[in-house]
Amino acid sequence: MNQRNYQRELEQIIADCVSKSRVPRLLLHSCCAPCSSYVLEYLSRYFSITVFYYNPNIYPPREYGKRVQEQKRLVEALPVIHPLTLQEGTYEPDRFFDLARGYEQMPEGGERCLRCFRLRLEEAAKAARDGAYDYFTTTLTISPLKNAAKLNEIGEEAGALYGVKHLPSDFKKKNGYKRSIELSREYDLYRQNYCGCIYSQKTITS
Repeated sequence: MNQRNYQRELEQIIADCVSKSRVPRLLLHSCCAPCSSYVLEYLSRYFSITVFYYNPNIYPPREYGKRVQEQKRLVEALPVIHPLTLQEGTYEPDRFFDLARGYEQMPEGGERCLRCFRLRLEEAAKAARDGAYDYFTTTLTISPLKNAAKLNEIGEEAGALYGVKHLPSDFKKKNGYKRSIELSREYDLYRQNYCGCIYSQKTITS
């Protein structure tokens, strides 16, 4: 089986849009400001972007508040060519705890995480459909610790469910992750030391 090159697929979509002198609208699900930094720097040259901050997995609530404020600060500070706005989703941690029930002891990257990805990407796809966006995608593929193929698979399924195009991505490519660290330093962004949920927090404190 040939492994898909998601970065190449993304570049082809961008090239097609540029050739048609068209600026498509993108709903970008963001997991946090640091991960979104490079993605916004890169994609804002080609897309009009709404950052969709929907992360009910983040715990505790004060951590959620801290992270969403950093996202707002970055959106306001980042120089962009095309319009860039922020849409904050509803903070509903009970939805995350419901899907995590029975999977609390799973290792990072296991079924609990996949269910969490699906929750967030389906909500992003729904928001993209409701807002008549051309595409939606997520910053999550920038992390070296996350499976880009799985995230793209889930994104495509969510897109099919809600009738909106999923933008393929593997943002860690072309030194994307490295650039996100550089931008985090440049903008003095808060970089958390755990993914977000209480189970990942326990992993680093145990």
